[in-house]
Amino acid sequence: KLRINHQVLNAKHHEREAEIVAQAGRIGAITIATNMAGRGTDILLGGNPEFLAKDILKRKFKVESHEAEPHQFEEAMLEAKSICEAEKKKVIDLGGLHIIGTERHEARRIDNQLRGRSGRQGDPGSSRFYISLEDDLMRIFASERISKVMDRLGWEEGEPIEAKLITKSIENAQKQVEARNFDIRKHLLEYDDVLNTQRDVVYTKRKEILAGENLKENLYEMIDELLQDIASIYVSEKQNAQDLDLKGLGEAIHQSFNVQVDFDSLSLNGVKNAELIDLVKDRVIRSYEEKENEIGSDTMRQIERYVMLQTLDYLWKDHLLNMDHLREGIGLRGYAQKDPLYEYKKEGYEMFSDMMNRFNQDVCEKLFRVRPVSDIDMERLERRRRLEQQRMVLSRGEEEERKKPVRREQKVGRNDPCPCGSGKKYKRCCGAA
Repeated sequence: KLRINHQVLNAKHHEREAEIVAQAGRIGAITIATNMAGRGTDILLGGNPEFLAKDILKRKFKVESHEAEPHQFEEAMLEAKSICEAEKKKVIDLGGLHIIGTERHEARRIDNQLRGRSGRQGDPGSSRFYISLEDDLMRIFASERISKVMDRLGWEEGEPIEAKLITKSIENAQKQVEARNFDIRKHLLEYDDVLNTQRDVVYTKRKEILAGENLKENLYEMIDELLQDIASIYVSEKQNAQDLDLKGLGEAIHQSFNVQVDFDSLSLNGVKNAELIDLVKDRVIRSYEEKENEIGSDTMRQIERYVMLQTLDYLWKDHLLNMDHLREGIGLRGYAQKDPLYEYKKEGYEMFSDMMNRFNQDVCEKLFRVRPVSDIDMERLERRRRLEQQRMVLSRGEEEERKKPVRREQKVGRNDPCPCGSGKKYKRCCGAA
């Protein structure tokens, strides 16, 4: 309203932020900014001669700073330094840079940063904050207490108040907000620690797969763990081997290892359950040895590494997504008088255990179903690949040769005379719609 010259720091002028802040120390300069603006740039009283020299080069020599001759730049710098030195003395006599804050931030650190824009490196300066009881900080944490004091002392609304009581109340409110934010960050860290522990396990296993020279032993450990899981379902210590659900056990072994075990041909009389599992394990390992001899040891080691890495990466990404879904809704457990953090840890551990069990299951299923590709199959795959490449090349050529639409009538410009003959511009006549 008063037409006072000023500079505004916002997203529109972010490329000129350093220049605006550097020149904020000139006499009569007014800079409106957020509490985070100008960090990393010192405000020199009287202005920054380097930025002022660029303006002098544009105004006096009509050139940019990177296009100026050495003598032009030197002359502009001398003039800029003399102007800045003269203005610096005037600014110091007036009291230096003055900071006006329109509200107090939730964190005292931000307020101190704003105060710290003035009085730098021995220069004079001052700061003053203007607050309202309707500010968020005061309204939530300190408004009621200060309002009672104002009513008791008879202060009216809109009357300026300067008292240590107000400053102390604001600091107490800021301490409450800082303590609350600290508790929030601490609580989030406890949730993050759950996933960090799982991440360490997965990354350790992944490094073992990448650096391991012989993953065959790792696979045998997976086979043993998977057989134990199957045995926990179909084998009971209270039953004899011939009384077990051998059909279900055989189907589970075939699904996991692609191996048919003929229990009818085995003499199970007097055989303990542990011995039965050992027999099955020997049959599974023998099947894998036969497959390795058929494909080749070196090739099999490469296949093992590829399958393990691919399976682990896929399951881990899927697990991270499920953990995010669990984290989003775990807070609702509080309505059931349950600790959300404890529930998150418990269910997160169960989901992670299920993921590792699925890893053993999927790796075994894939590796036991690997089969060598014959020359005929390789030729068929190569022929299919060539056909796909030819089809892609032809389709790309058709797109390039596709004709552009033909415009038979010339497009009418907005400022051209209207084709209807009215004598008006097209945008004022038929083009108005």
